[in-house]
Amino acid sequence: MSSLELAEKIGITPSNLSILKTGKAKAIRISTMDALCRALDCQPADLLEYTP
Repeated sequence: MSSLELAEKIGITPSNLSILKTGKAKAIRISTMDALCRALDCQPADLLEYTP
């Protein structure tokens, strides 16, 4: 799936999806995380990484 398709599927702009993909986001809405997990059939831990 392309980034544009994913952005449309989860209801955010391609530029906001790019910010999430590059790790530049300071926060993510629970509703966005829910939409991403539904679209990608994954768990939140598959998308997040803790770095001290």
